[in-house]
Amino acid sequence: MAGALTLEAAERVVAACKKRAEELVQPMCIAAADGGANLVAFVRMDDSLLAALDIAQRKAVTTVGFRMDTRDLTALAQPGAALFGIASAGATVFGGGVPLTGEDGRVVGGVGVSGGSPEQDHDVAAAGAAAL
Repeated sequence: MAGALTLEAAERVVAACKKRAEELVQPMCIAAADGGANLVAFVRMDDSLLAALDIAQRKAVTTVGFRMDTRDLTALAQPGAALFGIASAGATVFGGGVPLTGEDGRVVGGVGVSGGSPEQDHDVAAAGAAAL
């Protein structure tokens, strides 16, 4: 994969996430966004939480914008920390967003997952990122 997140690649990421979520027996919403934070692929598994629709997409956008796992933003967004208040600006600062990187190591997109615990969401998103 050169420098952009293609639909084919986004579908591969989402499929790997879905497979991992099924292994965990945890219905989830899964969003893959390109390097411009535009939604490329999305899946809502049966019985996933309604709130997970929006949260998965926000995690994908947040991870692209910050070029880091959303779980790593948690400590940075606490009172007195460097990014305190960033969540009120729309960033999602808990686990489930993982950047997607190309062969050259540059961020070409992000995957956001919501529906389980933050740890489960991260686990599923990481499985998707590994499939890229």
